[in-house]
Amino acid sequence: MKLLLAGIVLIFISGSKAQWYKFPVEAAQGAYDMGRAYLHMREANYIGADKYFHARGNYDAAQRGAGGEWAAEVISDAREWVQGSSGRGHLDSEADQEANRWGRGGGDPNKYRPAGLPDKY
Repeated sequence: MKLLLAGIVLIFISGSKAQWYKFPVEAAQGAYDMGRAYLHMREANYIGADKYFHARGNYDAAQRGAGGEWAAEVISDAREWVQGSSGRGHLDSEADQEANRWGRGGGDPNKYRPAGLPDKY
């Protein structure tokens, strides 16, 4: 029975084009990208740039691959859940999630870039 199960798993693994073994590295790199976007947002301290940094972090993380996209989704959802339970407005949270999905989906983060934000970001 164990041999049969091992054979089935081996067939799925060898037939997979997802390169599952890269997932943990991509996830770690994606988490790094999300953290970097957060630090840039704090450093910039620019009114109206929140959505841009949401989209930028998610975009950069998702470009890493499936693991990065997963990390971006988990981090974004956790962040919005924590901020939502702290009394922040539902509409603002939904707008953040829209920017998150836009970035993860490969959309250009500059859609949310406010005028006057330094080129450094």
